Amino acid sequence: LKAGGVAGVCVDLILFPLDTVKTRLQSPQGFRKAGGFRGIYAGVPSTAIGSFPNAAAFFITYENVKSVLPHGSSSYLSPATHMVAASLGEVVACLIRVPSEVVKQRAQVSPSSSTLRILSHTLYHEGIQGLYRGYKSTVLREIPFSLVQFPLWESLKDLWSWKQGHVVDSWQSAVCGAFAGGFAAAVTTPLDVAKTRIMLAKAGSSHASGNVLPALGDIWRTQGLSGLFAGVVPRMAGISLGGFIFLGTYEKTRQLLL
Repeated sequence: LKAGGVAGVCVDLILFPLDTVKTRLQSPQGFRKAGGFRGIYAGVPSTAIGSFPNAAAFFITYENVKSVLPHGSSSYLSPATHMVAASLGEVVACLIRVPSEVVKQRAQVSPSSSTLRILSHTLYHEGIQGLYRGYKSTVLREIPFSLVQFPLWESLKDLWSWKQGHVVDSWQSAVCGAFAGGFAAAVTTPLDVAKTRIMLAKAGSSHASGNVLPALGDIWRTQGLSGLFAGVVPRMAGISLGGFIFLGTYEKTRQLLL
């Protein structure tokens, strides 16, 4: 819990500006109208509050599921174990992440409004379900992401450990995490764009229903391939750096505590 929480807070706060740029590039109103480079830390209170419990919930689930399922570097079941553990971890973590993400993204494209004001407005007009708008699309983004990132991260660590004859250091785990995160970020960007459009859609609009396929279809029809991969560069950069900080910090903190 402590290792995951510390890792989550570190990566989210350090890389928040890149996340803001990515969100504004994906916004239907366009980068400039969404705020451009102004108020680059808009929405950061939501992230600061949600980061620790979100990351802690993920790693508690991930490590416990891994301990229950068959695993081991020599087992052919190892990648499947990591996939299942990461997927269940994301489902649990999204219960905390989605409300934080909804408030954060709305603040990022409305830098003149405070986080508290956006939270109050969402609860007043949409109720608690408004904070969970995009839960399905977030889970549908995070599970494929985790199915790519975590087995790749674990495999790279195992390969590096085998090559050098001992378990990887925390900085080596961080390098593996950066590569795995960047690759996973690139291939799941269309799902991230759809999730952003759903969270930012006006209440009552077609996208507000939370259906991912219609959102993807609409983006494809109106903006083509470039629309589906809007924000891919800051997303890859942010998640590569995030993977380095997040997974490296997690490994280092866990080593210190255990």
